[in-house]
Amino acid sequence: MTEKPRSSPSLPLKARLSLSFLSTLSDSACRSDGTVNRRLLKLFDFRSSPNPRFSSGVRTADITIDPSRNLWFRLFVPSSPSGHRLPIIVFFHGGGFAFLSASAPTYDAVCRRFARELPAIILSVEYRLSPEHRHPAPYIDGLDTLRFLESSGLDRSDADASAIADLSNVFLAGDSAGGNIAHNVTRLWAAEQDSKPWARVRISGLVAIQPFLGSEDRTPAEIRLEGAPLLSTKRTDWLWKAFLPEGADRDHPAANALGPKDDVELEKAFPATMVVIGGRDPLQDLQRRYAEELRKRGKEVKLLEYADAVHAFYVFPELKLSAEFIGEMKSFVETHTKKQEINSNI
Repeated sequence: MTEKPRSSPSLPLKARLSLSFLSTLSDSACRSDGTVNRRLLKLFDFRSSPNPRFSSGVRTADITIDPSRNLWFRLFVPSSPSGHRLPIIVFFHGGGFAFLSASAPTYDAVCRRFARELPAIILSVEYRLSPEHRHPAPYIDGLDTLRFLESSGLDRSDADASAIADLSNVFLAGDSAGGNIAHNVTRLWAAEQDSKPWARVRISGLVAIQPFLGSEDRTPAEIRLEGAPLLSTKRTDWLWKAFLPEGADRDHPAANALGPKDDVELEKAFPATMVVIGGRDPLQDLQRRYAEELRKRGKEVKLLEYADAVHAFYVFPELKLSAEFIGEMKSFVETHTKKQEINSNI
């Protein structure tokens, strides 16, 4: 039985201020004509630089895939003395498709935690943002990141990381809009893998952390939690309008994943999925529906529900739930790494 959330979320002052600031800044940057005030955002566009030396057990490097569209990823490599190859996690940051970056301090810190605590090789993708680059731009960027791995691995860009990275054991992950991107890129790659079973890059699992999903019908949670941090309906409606193809509504398959307009059969190679839901997240009904639909379509799903969690709770290391989630993610990766190893020996 799911625990009922308290009347108000219990958040440290720093977390409350961060969420309030991000909400105010994004609202201020979203213009009524559907464009984003990038000049305003640049004033607050703090970036973390890559660190080629190990710091707290992790080193980082920025690797370019296609300079013409500024497609690159930040590589996180743990100093793991395990003696065996590590899984690769291709990660997509959140931000409603329109905001933030792989080099944002919050995401740099989160991916460092993933690399160190799982442990794993992390590729945090810098994809193109809307409304300048609408659907399907970030999906194509994610797919091309996997193609980059398939064609050259990390051999030419980071030989040391390549020596310990397991291309046959790749997980896709993302939070919010990044969770949406991870789902769609997984589908695109699974379709390619179905037709090219000899591919080196094989997807072992998908981690959808509070994925950004939509629907034309307002859900009970959206109505009940209208004032929740980050995700007012006015704000999410603007983001969908800025991202989806011209004329599309929120039942478009990119928004309403596996919904009424997304009746294409799931690919055979579509992997086991972990779906993370927060009881203070207005999108929880849509996320739960997504997990249920995956199961109906014959896919393995691990559903995590945290009753008192707001959207993006896991990026705050001071929250106990954040550590719990990373422990669950570690277990999921280990479980499906073992399954991948068993299947490869059959």
